[in-house]
Amino acid sequence: MMAHGSRRTPRRGRVRRRATPPIQRSSARIRFSPRRALAALVMVATAAAIYGVAASPAFALRTVDIGGTALTGTGEVRDALGYGASDLAPDGTVADGPNLFRLATGPLADRIRALPAVADASIAAALPDGIRVTVVEREPILVWADGDRRLLVDRDGLVIGDAAAVDATDAAARAASGLPTIADLREAAGSLAIGSTLDPLDLDVATRLASLTPADVGSRVAAFDVTVDDRDGWIVSVKNGWEAVFGFYTPTVRRADLVPAQVRLLRSLLAGRERDVKRAILADGEAGTFVGK
Repeated sequence: MMAHGSRRTPRRGRVRRRATPPIQRSSARIRFSPRRALAALVMVATAAAIYGVAASPAFALRTVDIGGTALTGTGEVRDALGYGASDLAPDGTVADGPNLFRLATGPLADRIRALPAVADASIAAALPDGIRVTVVEREPILVWADGDRRLLVDRDGLVIGDAAAVDATDAAARAASGLPTIADLREAAGSLAIGSTLDPLDLDVATRLASLTPADVGSRVAAFDVTVDDRDGWIVSVKNGWEAVFGFYTPTVRRADLVPAQVRLLRSLLAGRERDVKRAILADGEAGTFVGK
């Protein structure tokens, strides 16, 4: 036994270090398995094929097929694409056209959409050497007549073309002949151009008055003429017959929603005396006068 008070130095056990696996250094040589080698070969072959296709003259753009145009001439679409008449070869195909696999169709479609009568456009490749352009056009709802011009206006008030222009399509002329016409006799009428937009108030009044039928006012005539001038404002008239002055409108004081009440007033003024009326003045929806022939 150990004597009381004596000290004995404790033994320290040996600490065993955990063996770590030796670090294996990668060899300078990269060893490919057959599968990896095949995959690398396929990638190289694919890249070579893509390069070959993108550089091959067999896929150069030569033909442009355009569909969906009526109001818009195909020449306008070709010019927007940059492949107008001056860019065509003698045989009518595109001269020195780009490779289809390098052709960015998005910007080209945007340029077609910028044409006034075009609502939307898309372009698709037609291999081996063509593109197919599909156009969706805006729909005119009335004709804005200004001098010799017959401007086609859509439901948003956008002027999308001139049906009387020398380069107007046959479809534009046919559309103009079947649409209601507003004759603008104001001095400022000439400022309206293709691609511009009608004043919203003018568009509102025009669509209301242009939609009138003889039955709406109890008349037996075949059709009305609608004009606007600087002296009387808006006028609905019958050829060799009466005229009704609807006057001027403003966005706040004398708004376009007054028109239906004026139409009812006109009906009452014409009732039983249409042949005797020369001129009716529709101050508002309740007060109106007429002058006999």
